[in-house]
Amino acid sequence: MNASEPAKQTETILDVTAIMDILPHRYPFILVDRIIELTPMERVLGLKNVTINEPFFVGHFPGHPVMPGVLILEALAQAGGLMLSGSENDPAGKLVYFTGIDNVKFRRPVVPGDQLKLAVEMVKFRRNFCKMHGKALVNDELACEGDLSAALVEK
Repeated sequence: MNASEPAKQTETILDVTAIMDILPHRYPFILVDRIIELTPMERVLGLKNVTINEPFFVGHFPGHPVMPGVLILEALAQAGGLMLSGSENDPAGKLVYFTGIDNVKFRRPVVPGDQLKLAVEMVKFRRNFCKMHGKALVNDELACEGDLSAALVEK
């Protein structure tokens, strides 16, 4: 997976309906619109279309809307959760708990009209715990990157 290559807009592995069958998140907290590449337990490439209709723009910041960095990280974590759940026979019976972040850097603001490309790769998986590295890009420009930790647990 090369996160800097343009995404093929017609290629959809999981649409938002399939994503909601896997993730427990719902509006306004589902932050992945589509998965365009998925290799379970290895890598995932997802998309998040950022619109002015996002509820967080009301207060962050009035007159100068910027997507909160913590929500960019949450979008990466959700994409990572989809990568983990893709390895399960019954993904609906599992939950992915985000357990930590390290080495996070924000490189550019994310604003309405941007499309976030969410690239997450598995670094290490042992038992039900994993470390992943995620990058969020806008127009092939790095917006955010960091190391994410998660646990895969029974519901």
